[in-house]
Amino acid sequence: MSTISLKSAVFPQTSVLNNAILVVTGTAFIAGLAQIALPIPGSPVPVTGQTLAVLLIGTSYGATLGLTTLLTYLLIGIAGAPVFAGGGHGMERLTGATGGYIIGMVVASLVTGALAGRRWDQRFRTALPTMLLGNAIIFSFGVFWLHSVTGKSWSWTLSAGFTPFILGEVLKIAIAGTSLPLVWRKIQK
Repeated sequence: MSTISLKSAVFPQTSVLNNAILVVTGTAFIAGLAQIALPIPGSPVPVTGQTLAVLLIGTSYGATLGLTTLLTYLLIGIAGAPVFAGGGHGMERLTGATGGYIIGMVVASLVTGALAGRRWDQRFRTALPTMLLGNAIIFSFGVFWLHSVTGKSWSWTLSAGFTPFILGEVLKIAIAGTSLPLVWRKIQK
């Protein structure tokens, strides 16, 4: 089975310039959805659109370009660009309470991109589990990191870093897991 991403189906001729433009636009997309940030009372972790962006970038771009895009996002945020949730930036975001979620996003982009390269993003029955796995990776890293950084109980950690996000993440998984197969149907016609 050949490896194919939505990016390579839309842009069959790959060039350094084309990939650079995709990395820049993908980074801007993630940063833009990160600014949709709603605070959760009692939690240092806001609800954002980042996870939706990560799922779409990882699966649309494929493993290599998705990972490159997420690493670019991470590096420019650490360097001082206000790309993290609520215009945040700097190394303290990575070492603070939300750092695990950010690292989880990088790993999730690689995994969802690799699964998309195996065409898991082309059918509903495989796209939805791909998105669920991507989210599980993000929240696993995030919750364990949150617990470690805050030193609070597991009960507090789950209620502050996981439970308030369930409904929103189900919606994001549904959006990403249904939109990509629909896009593939249009491209394959």
